[in-house]
Amino acid sequence: MWDNTFSLLGQGYAWLPDLARRQGHGPVRTRLLGKPALALRGPAAVRFFYDEDHVRRHTALPEPVLSTLFGKGAVHTLDGPEHRARKALFVSLLRDADGVRDLTERVGTEWDRAVVDWRERPQVTLFDEVSLLLTRAVCGWAGIPPGRQNPSEMRELADDLVAMVDGFATAGPRHLRARRARRRQEERFAQVVEETRRTRVPAGGTGVVHAVAAHRDADGMPLDARTAAVELLNVLRPTVAITWFTVFGAHALHRNPHLRERLARERDALPRAFAHEVRRFYPFAPFTAGLASRPLEWQGATLPEGGLVLLDLYGQNHDPELWDSPYTFDPERFTGREPGRDELVPQGGGETSAGHRCPGEDITLAVLTCLLPRLARLDHRVPAQDLRIPLRRVPTRPRSGFVVSEVARRVPA
Repeated sequence: MWDNTFSLLGQGYAWLPDLARRQGHGPVRTRLLGKPALALRGPAAVRFFYDEDHVRRHTALPEPVLSTLFGKGAVHTLDGPEHRARKALFVSLLRDADGVRDLTERVGTEWDRAVVDWRERPQVTLFDEVSLLLTRAVCGWAGIPPGRQNPSEMRELADDLVAMVDGFATAGPRHLRARRARRRQEERFAQVVEETRRTRVPAGGTGVVHAVAAHRDADGMPLDARTAAVELLNVLRPTVAITWFTVFGAHALHRNPHLRERLARERDALPRAFAHEVRRFYPFAPFTAGLASRPLEWQGATLPEGGLVLLDLYGQNHDPELWDSPYTFDPERFTGREPGRDELVPQGGGETSAGHRCPGEDITLAVLTCLLPRLARLDHRVPAQDLRIPLRRVPTRPRSGFVVSEVARRVPA
């Protein structure tokens, strides 16, 4: 069987769904990165994939991904007790209702301030502006020292956090920018961790920075400063990655203007349903992967120990067996119901507290539910521009970054 690595790089999000169509119903057999691979989709496949008896993460992530997106030594690379101990840190920080509410309020405040500035400018690129306001909000919430939150550092940090996401799945200039961004910010935040530890703030001190600096792993030892910086960035980076979904939301409103007035009112279930549908409909992560912990069998297909197991996230979110008219943007599919845990998987599936599902999913939904109605209330024009979303580019976004002009609406109350 031919290795499909170059096909993946060439086709992006369409690669795995295209293979699935050609091979017919069931698991997809292929080769990737020189390894035999088996691609799965569906709620039962999600449960199979996140069972550590079947799939492990340790050594599964290739070096280019670790050196850009996640960082070496990150929670994403761990299994078993080590993973559960490190994951508990993120769950305590990112799923606390008061903390989520505080961050969301900060995001709303930063948006409202930004709108005042946009009114004085002929046009702005929404992608760049949202990444900056999210960076400001999450740094204030996380307890980044005020001296490290000056405007130039915030712009550089926002650009670097975007670069880490933007360059993980490609070769060339985007990937090199991502590597440089990660090195720069790991060095910066290792210094922040060391400064925090020198203040001798006791465990339980307020803020994400203090929690990461005080955390002890399953072996009872604190994280070294560089690994602590990696995990601190694994709070900041996913929050800023909500930029992609926010801009996709702007794209959805532009394509579906009949939804704008109702979404702007923010008086029913539509904002949350709209957020779910943005995450389902628009491409974000194409798939996630792990290594077979032992010889595996799934629906008649076998995989040797050490083979790659792929969970087809984009394919599952557009699977006609799960979704009526899957390529139609329709928030109504989520009004009156929450999607099943292993049904909608833009940020992975499985159980959050002990498994590998993104613990920041609650924050993503809360921030989008805050920003999407504000976006619907924004009085602006969308000038002529290239709003195509290329599926060959991973991660993708509107080519123009979504430019808006003539912002005139007052800041919402």
